[in-house]
This record gives sequence, C-alpha cells and structure tokens, in this order.
Amino acid sequence: MAGKRDKPEEIVLKLRQVEVLQGQGKSIADAVRQIGVTQQTYYRWRKEFGGMSRDQLKRLKELETENTRLRRAVSDLTLDKMILTEAARGNF
Repeated sequence: MAGKRDKPEEIVLKLRQVEVLQGQGKSIADAVRQIGVTQQTYYRWRKEFGGMSRDQLKRLKELETENTRLRRAVSDLTLDKMILTEAARGNF
C-alpha cells in the first residue's frame, strides 16, 4: 500500500516537530511515531533535508527547476548542431 507523498515544506516542518518533541524528553521512536512516519523515513528525510530552513528549501527547488530548463536547452542546441553538421556534409 503506497502512502501519500509529503511536500518538502511539510517534511521540514515534521523534522522540526521531532526536534521539539526530543527536546521535551521523548525518544526518537516516540517522536517519529507521533508525527506519523516510520523511523526509516525519518532518517532518510533527516539525511536529505536536515538543517534546511524553508528559504533554503525554496531556493533549492528554484535551482533544480532552472537546472532542468538549462539541461533541456543544451540538449536542444546539441541536437540542432548535429543536424546542421550532417546537412553541411551532404549526408541527408
């Protein structure tokens, strides 16, 4: 059974909740159970998003979007160059 996917903003919020619960003296297992995820998920999230603020997360998403756009542009230009090279040789 597949569960719902949490958005990165929600993940950062849940990681903060676990930190608060740990500060109140709860164990990691209890804190993670209270936010409704498994320990494995918690540790994976902490590895990926640990220490990030919402602003940093927003900037990361912007950079990933820009990176995708630039990769697509480079691949389009490379394809155009290959087509023009073949046409210049007369192999069409």
